[in-house]
Amino acid sequence: MPERFDVIIIGAGPAGYVAAIRCAQLGMKTACVDKWLDGNQQPVLGGTCLNAGCIPSKALLESSEIYEQSLEGYAAHGVDISGVKLDLSAMMARKDKVVAELTQGIAQLFRANGITFCRGHGKLISSRQVSIENGGSQARIIEASHIILAPGSSPVEIPAAPLEGDIIVDSSGALNFTKVPGRLGVIGAGIIGLELGSVWRRLGSEVILLEAQEAFLMMADQQISRDALREFGRQGLDIRLGARVLSSQIKRGKVEVQYEDASGSHQEKVDRLIVAVGRMPNTDKLFTAETGLALNEWGYIHVDDQCRTNLPGVYAIGDVVRGPMLAHKGSREGVMVAELIAGQAASVNYDLIPSVIYTHPEIAWVGKTEQALKAEDIPYRAGVFPFAANGRARALGETTGFIKVLSHAATDRVLGAHIMGPQASELIACATVAMEFGASSEDLALTVFAHPTLSESLHEAALDVEGQAIHVAKIRTKK
Repeated sequence: MPERFDVIIIGAGPAGYVAAIRCAQLGMKTACVDKWLDGNQQPVLGGTCLNAGCIPSKALLESSEIYEQSLEGYAAHGVDISGVKLDLSAMMARKDKVVAELTQGIAQLFRANGITFCRGHGKLISSRQVSIENGGSQARIIEASHIILAPGSSPVEIPAAPLEGDIIVDSSGALNFTKVPGRLGVIGAGIIGLELGSVWRRLGSEVILLEAQEAFLMMADQQISRDALREFGRQGLDIRLGARVLSSQIKRGKVEVQYEDASGSHQEKVDRLIVAVGRMPNTDKLFTAETGLALNEWGYIHVDDQCRTNLPGVYAIGDVVRGPMLAHKGSREGVMVAELIAGQAASVNYDLIPSVIYTHPEIAWVGKTEQALKAEDIPYRAGVFPFAANGRARALGETTGFIKVLSHAATDRVLGAHIMGPQASELIACATVAMEFGASSEDLALTVFAHPTLSESLHEAALDVEGQAIHVAKIRTKK
C-alpha cells in the first residue's frame, strides 16, 4: 500500500517549501518531493531561488558593489584604499556559503516541523497519487487527499544561442564563471539580464545587452524606465534595443553573435554569452496525460483565484501559474493554499505584488504605472520627489533617482508607487503596506516619518500629489 499523507507538495522552492511548512504548522501530515541536487550531487531544498537564482545573484551583486565602491566610491568619504584586488574564487566561495547556510536552514525547518522530504522527480499520476522517480527501476508511490504542484520554472533556451559549456550559458551558468570575461554578451535586458550584466561589469567586463524589444523595461513606469536606461548607460552597460539575435557560433573560444536591428545586420564577438530571455514553467513531465490536468496555451497550469486546478484536491502555485514569476508571490500562494486546505479563509491580493530589480540604483514598484492608468482611463494625480533633495541620501552619497506616488484623482487612494534609488527594495514595503490598508496620499502626507531617512522621500512624494512637497523648489504661479 502507498504511504499516505494529508498533503503532498511537488517542489521545494519558495512556493513549495513555504506551503509544506504552513501545512505542517496547521497539523497536517506533509510530504515534499524535490529533485534538486547541489554541485556534489546531494539533494538540497530551496529550488532555483536559493540555489541558482535570487540568493546567489544577490550575494554576487552585493560583493561586486563592494568591490566597485572600494575602487571608486570610498575616496569621496575620505577613505583612501589602495592596492585593491579581486579574488573571484573567494567571492564565489562566499556566495556558495550563503546558499548552503540558507538551504540547510530549510532542511532544519522541515525536521522541526516533521515534514517528510522525498528525494526525486515527482509526477502527478492521479488526483490523489504522486510517483517519485529516483533513478531506481521502480517508482515510489505516495498518496494524499490534497496535492500541491509547485515545480517552479527553468530558463528559456533559444535556437539562435544553444547553451554550450561555460561559454554560452543561462542565468545559472552566469553565476559560476571562474574568471571575469573581457567582453560579455547578454541576450535580454530584463531583470535577470540587467542584474547579471551589472555584476560582471562591476568586476571588469565590457558588457553588451541585446534586447529584442524596442522599449526598455516595458513593465515598469515609463519615467523610471527612461531614467534607468540613461543611468545604466552612464555606468557602462551597452544596452541595444530592438536587437534580435539571429545566430551564435563559437570560434576559437569566443562567441560570434549575429543580430539585426532597424539599421540592419550586425556582428559582435564576445568571450562569454548569457541567455537571459525569460523563464518557462516546469510542467513538462509533471503529470500523466491520464490525469487530465488543464494547461493554458503557454504551458501554465490553469487555476482559479485560489490556485485550484480543474482536478479535485489538486492545487498549483508559484511559477507554473498565472502572474509574475516572483518568489514572494509563490510563497504567499503556498500559505493561502495550506490555509484553504485546513478550512480557513485565505486569499492573495494580486494587485499588490511588489517587483524589484537589484541593480544600482535599485528599482521597485507596486500597483499601477502611469501608462496603465492612462490605458484604463483612470483619473489620477502624481507626486514625485528626487533623492537628490533627501538628507539621508546626500549623506550616503546615493542621490540618483526618485519616488513617485500615484493616487486616484477623485478618491485620493494610492494606486501605485514607483522607486528608483537607494534601498528601493526596502522602501517599497512601506508603500505596499499603505496600499494594502487602502491609504490615500493624504494619509501618507499626514504620517510622521523619522528624520533623516530615505523613507522621507515617500512622504514628500505623497505631499507633492497636492503640490505641497517641502524640500523641493517648484515655480508656482499666483492665481
